[in-house]
Amino acid sequence: MRKLTAVLALTALVAAGACKKTGEGEYEVQKPVVGTQTDTVHTPTVDVGTTKDTITVPKVTTEKKEVTVPTVDVDKPK
Repeated sequence: MRKLTAVLALTALVAAGACKKTGEGEYEVQKPVVGTQTDTVHTPTVDVGTTKDTITVPKVTTEKKEVTVPTVDVDKPK
């Protein structure tokens, strides 16, 4: 288990050392083939902004209606 961890750590260290930034959005990467081969990788650019748009918002209203409600009058006995 310790050997595997050491090998993985060494591999990560070598992989991190194989890349270097060559310009804005460009990295130079060495590929492990028989010998080494160097490629330039171009990273994408991202533009972030805002735009205005019009949306329709529903309007919730209530209306009052007059209704007839029954009433009950009770005469108490005396």
